[in-house]
Amino acid sequence: MNAPLLSVRDLKVHFPIRVGGVLQGRYKQLKAVDGVSFDLMPGETLGIVGESGCGKSTMGRAVLQLIKPTQGQVIWLGQDLAKLGAKQMRAKRQDMQIIFQDPLACLNPRITVGDIIAEPLRTFHPDMTSAEAKSRVQKLMQQVGLHPNMINRYPHEFSGGQCQRIGIARAMIVEPRLIVCDEPVSALDVSIQAQIINLLRDLQQRFQLSLIFISHDLSVVRHISHRIMVVYLGKVMEVADRDALYTHPRHPYTKALISAVPLPDPDQERAKQRIVLSGDLPSPLNPPPGCVFASRCPIRTELCATTPPVLEERSTDHHAACHHSE
Repeated sequence: MNAPLLSVRDLKVHFPIRVGGVLQGRYKQLKAVDGVSFDLMPGETLGIVGESGCGKSTMGRAVLQLIKPTQGQVIWLGQDLAKLGAKQMRAKRQDMQIIFQDPLACLNPRITVGDIIAEPLRTFHPDMTSAEAKSRVQKLMQQVGLHPNMINRYPHEFSGGQCQRIGIARAMIVEPRLIVCDEPVSALDVSIQAQIINLLRDLQQRFQLSLIFISHDLSVVRHISHRIMVVYLGKVMEVADRDALYTHPRHPYTKALISAVPLPDPDQERAKQRIVLSGDLPSPLNPPPGCVFASRCPIRTELCATTPPVLEERSTDHHAACHHSE
């Protein structure tokens, strides 16, 4: 069996937040990510799904060391990234890139698309000539579905879907081994979403990429992921193969998310049973003492309110953190 490309162990990201007045205020820890562990294999896509505010994006940035973890290990090819200096970490970034949620906001409006895509080359390959960089940019533009003649245009001249293709090209130009996709299709139309997802899958197969795909949309995650990790309030609720997760969900939170996914058949959509969760996501400043999902869980018991569940294997490669997952 191949060794993991990336191993995350007990990852925690806590932010000190001042609460109370100016004179008598104090700091509390906002637990954005609270003890997450997973492995990512070469060529695999791990989908991370959950509601807004559950810590998905923070987790992705902590993996890339864009946010320093409070605790835990991020092991890249056997090397703990937290122990690297700034210069060593800078060299590692060629292998680890990110695609952001807003395709237009992450592009510099003052420089051309060609310069935007070539920017990582100037950082990691300073000896590359301008002609070589331009040739590489134009070839990659064609691979992501952009005409090479657009190289001298500016971001505002492109649609949202085209801007996201530019962002993908910028991430791919240094041929990374891992790309963190932070909700890359949530700001796009449904038809454009499918095009971007298919493009990512094609690039993954062509370049043997590993992906961490972050989204709140389970239908999108299922289409692209090999495994899916369901996150709630900074903790992992369930991890399983995508088909096993959809056909035999173990956690009540996962069941609620799946029930909210619309079906293309109108009759099936009307007949399906929805699970409607009551209440809002609790504050990460004051998480529940037991299971973090207990305040909204339809099958909670006294045990759930007092004892945090452990993420355990319920069937082959299917883990869930629930006292009543059986």
